[in-house]
Amino acid sequence: MFDIGFWELLVIGVVALLVIGPERLPKVARTAGLWVGRARRFVSTVKADIDREIAADELKKVLRKQAESSGLHDIIEETKQSIGSEPSLSRKPEPPGQAKTGESNDASG
Repeated sequence: MFDIGFWELLVIGVVALLVIGPERLPKVARTAGLWVGRARRFVSTVKADIDREIAADELKKVLRKQAESSGLHDIIEETKQSIGSEPSLSRKPEPPGQAKTGESNDASG
């Protein structure tokens, strides 16, 4: 935000020393430091509040999307019904080595 280098701070310090004077400069610097600290804490608190609100909004969107989609139970029931309606998939598989009725075991015929 602010790009203040060493030379800028030195100029500000010299001007402050000349304008305020050496007796009041430490008190003014302390007061300015307190105000800067309060401002930083305020900005940090506001940023944290905004981040929490954004996270809460994203969570609400995810929950709303999940509520609108069909539940897992409904999907399972639909799958069971679709599997149950197809005769080829609803039969139990026979164990290997057993011949089906009406089929011969020999390779010639």
